[in-house]
Amino acid sequence: MSVHVLCIGDVMLDVIARIEVAPEKINYGSDTASLISTGGGGGAGNVAAWLTRTSARSTIVSHVGDDPAGGVLKAEFDALGVAHQNLVIQGQPSGVVVVLVDSSGERTMFPDKGANSLLQVSDLPDLAGFQAVYISGYAFLNPLARPAVLAMIEKIREDGIPIYFDPASVGAMKEVTDKELHQWFALMNVLLLNEEESIYLTGSVDIERALDYLLEYSEVVVIKRGSLGAIAKARGYDSISVAAIATSVIDTTGAGDSFAAGFIAAFAAKHDLTAALSAGTELAAGCVAIVGGRPRVGTAI
Repeated sequence: MSVHVLCIGDVMLDVIARIEVAPEKINYGSDTASLISTGGGGGAGNVAAWLTRTSARSTIVSHVGDDPAGGVLKAEFDALGVAHQNLVIQGQPSGVVVVLVDSSGERTMFPDKGANSLLQVSDLPDLAGFQAVYISGYAFLNPLARPAVLAMIEKIREDGIPIYFDPASVGAMKEVTDKELHQWFALMNVLLLNEEESIYLTGSVDIERALDYLLEYSEVVVIKRGSLGAIAKARGYDSISVAAIATSVIDTTGAGDSFAAGFIAAFAAKHDLTAALSAGTELAAGCVAIVGGRPRVGTAI
């Protein structure tokens, strides 16, 4: 039986502007030529979407509005095979994020949360049949959604389902205290974060020290390192590293989310840390080779 993953968090419409010039050559206050594309986004939505490119199944718990953006997002989930319920909220706007992608593939995001702020504990489906839960830090770091997410976690922990948590971004984490972050981490079984986030949270550029620090809170810690691959460590074991897969980088939007999907699908199935890291880097290599944060409908990637 395939692993079924419940994804809780943000769903956004991404408006992606790719510029071909260096950032310092952007004509602020005037025009700069760009390539514009739109598509589904949001950490939880992206993970749920990329899980459909693994052996796992996914269900999303989030909200979109009843506006045109919400219709597009719902249709994309349906086309990809992501299950959902109570997704559309009447009379509310969908979350939208403007993503600026520079000539190196690096992205800068400007989000508006919209209906993502309206999560309720009643949105949680029957937990029977789920083998893993992914929670996006964007939901936790949204003060309007936080009480519902905490209540959901209580029910998930009562059912003994492993929780995978991505704290989301340094910018968002700056809005809460270290004490709050540590309290949340202690509720999770697996932490998935990038190297910038690990440095911010631990104050150390020594990645082994960062792993050990974070293992005080969660059983397994995974640090995504972009072009350097990924490293992970479980309590009581040595760290394990895998290299990134060489590919042509077009857009890094969703790279961490695709890695998370590949990792969760593999680790929830067999609890093999090396195999899970490799599965994550493989899926991430496919993600950065296309524009946008999600797989394309009707294609292998």
